[in-house]
Amino acid sequence: MKAVQGETEIGVSVVTIAELVHGAYRTETQSQQQRRLEFIERLSSDVPVHPVTLAIARLAGRIEGQQEAIGVQFAFEDLLIGATALHLGYEVATLNLRDFRRIPGLSVIQL
Repeated sequence: MKAVQGETEIGVSVVTIAELVHGAYRTETQSQQQRRLEFIERLSSDVPVHPVTLAIARLAGRIEGQQEAIGVQFAFEDLLIGATALHLGYEVATLNLRDFRRIPGLSVIQL
């Protein structure tokens, strides 16, 4: 299944879902938590959620090893999201330009 926004195919990494759920459980109120969890459920049903496959894991490991060898480190979650996008030929739309732009070959769009 593919989701399309205008002319753009969209999807999310399963790692993004984990990060969103984490954030939902860190909210201050039960109502905030419930709203966020409902949003995550809608997102998960409306947009394809891409798993971390063996090929993506290998790509992430290669990127991480090569970059650490030259002193560049990533948050593991960002690395997996970036590797997923690279593997699928997607761009990453994010507020976190600084970290995602350090992943070689990844195209990043600022939200």
